[in-house]
Amino acid sequence: MNFLLLLLKLSVVTVLAASLVEALVLSWRRGRAGYDWKAAGISLIDFLVREYPLRWLLPLAFFTGAMDWVYAHRLWTLPMDHWTGWVACFVGQEFCYYWYHRAAHRVRWFWCTHAIHHSPNQLNLSAAYRFGWTGKLTGTLLFFTLAPLLGMPPKVILLMLTLNLLYQFWIHATWIPKLGPLEWVLNTPSAHRVHHASNIEYLDGNYGGVLIVFDRLFGTYIPERKEVPCRYGLVTPIHGYNLLEIEFTHWRALWRDLRDAPSLGVAWNYLVKPPGWRHDGTSQTTADLRARTG
Repeated sequence: MNFLLLLLKLSVVTVLAASLVEALVLSWRRGRAGYDWKAAGISLIDFLVREYPLRWLLPLAFFTGAMDWVYAHRLWTLPMDHWTGWVACFVGQEFCYYWYHRAAHRVRWFWCTHAIHHSPNQLNLSAAYRFGWTGKLTGTLLFFTLAPLLGMPPKVILLMLTLNLLYQFWIHATWIPKLGPLEWVLNTPSAHRVHHASNIEYLDGNYGGVLIVFDRLFGTYIPERKEVPCRYGLVTPIHGYNLLEIEFTHWRALWRDLRDAPSLGVAWNYLVKPPGWRHDGTSQTTADLRARTG
């Protein structure tokens, strides 16, 4: 765990320095309109609040304790003194991450947090660390409890997840082209540009972390197309820079729908159905939008 904390500290410095360098270069090459410094500032504040006061108020210990309990009741034990055990942990963590990320887009309860990551209207490296403040409260780490049940040590899974998120930092770039054969295996900047796009053609795809193979396996891979330039941000974009509005607008909308729901069944559907679902027939889910546009 000390190694993980050291890795996190070093990664914070590296991530912030790299995003600053990108900001300066893009501003120099594209002019003042080519880089949204205010949006980058929002991402930085989101990161600092999440990593410092919220890390103290909502420590990870509770969740790791739950994973330790599951690991104590594991079905079998992986050989962590052999390379096969580490490969199994990597693939297992990627599998769990894929389903977490897919749920974060397809279940409104989780989307209320994850939408904050997709709120920047420009995609750049600073967007990589805008995650929102309510992730621990929504129970997203529960998606990773399958791993210790199958014999993967919780500390190893948390290390793999940390490396997963660090890997994803660089793929939030718009200036890196397609990477040839690597596109078949890895989550690349091209694949992740599609994931962040709000074009109807690109919605709800490319959920992988380091690997893109689970998207290909489960039918959620969407390739980037030259004739369809990516438009970033939310389907209903947030144009202002009010931090609290960005952080809580989706939670406020969910609360209104729960309050006005005509029954408990409808309220439950507002929690678990895809974003945009409405009980009155005016739904704006991805499937509805695609059906209306053909």
